[in-house]
Amino acid sequence: MEGMTISEMLGQSGLLTLLGMCVVFSFIIILILCMSLLKFFVRAAKLDKNDASESTSNVAPAASAAVGNDGAVAAAIAAAIRTRENI
Repeated sequence: MEGMTISEMLGQSGLLTLLGMCVVFSFIIILILCMSLLKFFVRAAKLDKNDASESTSNVAPAASAAVGNDGAVAAAIAAAIRTRENI
């Protein structure tokens, strides 16, 4: 019984690789479609806990709080650099 040549083995491994990639890609597409369908049903049934108006109103205070801490963050970074230089 003769073995396969290198070119036949490379062809078969390439085909197997493409088949595996197609299976994974198909699964990802099916998963995305299922998640989109689930999102549609959740919004249609109004089971969504966060409304669009609530989520936009919560962003502004968080952003303003982060801006207020810039001085403290800069001081902490400067102290860490000074400590690192003294070592």
